[in-house]
Amino acid sequence: MKFRPLHDRVLLRLVEQEAKTAGGIIIPDTAQEKPMEGEVVAVGTGHVNDNGDVRPLDVKSGDRVIFSKWAGTEVQVDGEELMVMKESDIIGIIAA
Repeated sequence: MKFRPLHDRVLLRLVEQEAKTAGGIIIPDTAQEKPMEGEVVAVGTGHVNDNGDVRPLDVKSGDRVIFSKWAGTEVQVDGEELMVMKESDIIGIIAA
């Protein structure tokens, strides 16, 4: 199945967080926080303004981003857990 987000929405693959602390303590799944970092898989065409103009998105496929803690909707595409969210829920792009 192919999935293309509409308008100002972005499809993200979550980046797994470390399950171990720097001191070597293993954190169980039940105590881990929801990831707030992801890789952009696909983007929509852009934000449609009130007058009908389309503003292209600032993120592109392949960007690593940080997003708000409670942002997005989890979806399953080809058996993979992904997130769909509005570009406005993305806080910033992580520079390489």
